[in-house]
Amino acid sequence: MSNLVIKLREKLMKATERNLADGLLLSGGLDTAILASLVPGLKAFTIGLESYGDDPKYAEMVAKQFDMEHHQIVVNIEQAFRAIPEVIGILKTFDPAIPNDLAIYFALKFAKDKGIKSIMTGDGADELFAGYSYMFNLNLEDYILRIARKMHFSSNELGRYFGIEIKQPYLDREFIRFSLKIPGDLKVRAENGRVWGKWILRKTFEEHLPYEVIWQDKRPIEHGSGFTKLRETIESKISDEEFKEKKRGYGVRFINKEHLFYFKVYRSVIGDIPPPTGREKRCLGCGAGMNQDALHCRICGNNI
Repeated sequence: MSNLVIKLREKLMKATERNLADGLLLSGGLDTAILASLVPGLKAFTIGLESYGDDPKYAEMVAKQFDMEHHQIVVNIEQAFRAIPEVIGILKTFDPAIPNDLAIYFALKFAKDKGIKSIMTGDGADELFAGYSYMFNLNLEDYILRIARKMHFSSNELGRYFGIEIKQPYLDREFIRFSLKIPGDLKVRAENGRVWGKWILRKTFEEHLPYEVIWQDKRPIEHGSGFTKLRETIESKISDEEFKEKKRGYGVRFINKEHLFYFKVYRSVIGDIPPPTGREKRCLGCGAGMNQDALHCRICGNNI
């Protein structure tokens, strides 16, 4: 395995060198911390919703170790709430993952204000190295090969909106080809009595990063940044009666009140849901058109 560890580090280093940028969206999670270790000295941007979320403390730890100019952006709930229509207008979706997108939106907005023209992200590491717990019991080789063909990240669309080039070393074509050859039992493996995703990534960089960073749990963007807290504010704006009524009236499979709220914003900003065209299939959650091999609707966010 030592040869694989050496090769993985070399491959990711080369992928990073092919995707150099002015800055890094630094969550302090494993994926972006690894990138920070490979290109020390970059300007780093970390977003947080008020005092919620753990990203800032981990990001500060990494930024200090690698001598980074670290910008921590703090957004309040009212600012986040007011930005929802703009983000939905950019992404043309009412996917319940909007809090994730809001965190990226504010980080890129601040980076643009600082004159950043290109920025690096950790997109793709979780998908390629089984960072999500739901992947632990899957046939990883088949599943990762399938999703690798159609990975999509909102950072690309948000980057275009702000005129910032998004650099994604984990999505470098050569690195993707290499990562797909790594056996699934090296991506998900037990260590110290518990099962970890991205095990081989952790082992490869465990001598280069603090223990607390390497062996931390996976934090979705919205949790680490604290934007999950926004969900409580949104839920409070829809009554039980309205939720029951709109679930029947709109013909959309709403996951919860928050989902309905985003849909109402979508209708006011975008309008009607686009129906299938050509060879597209129909989303069973909202009626939108989807690619034939898609498992997730980009309009409503339902898994089909």
